[in-house]
Amino acid sequence: MHATVGDRIVVHGRTVGAGEQHGEIVEVHGEQGQPPYLVRFADGHEGLIFPGSDCEVVAPREPT
Repeated sequence: MHATVGDRIVVHGRTVGAGEQHGEIVEVHGEQGQPPYLVRFADGHEGLIFPGSDCEVVAPREPT
């Protein structure tokens, strides 16, 4: 997995009925964009995460 500051991260629910969590990557601690990432989630909390298979990184869209 590779990310840069400003990318969005989506953590998919792992059980039936569990919602997704959305956040913004505010720091990249690994080399060449590798994890761990400091993420600010939509509810305001921040956490250092090592994304698993239930996560995806989405680059911000460029304005058209």
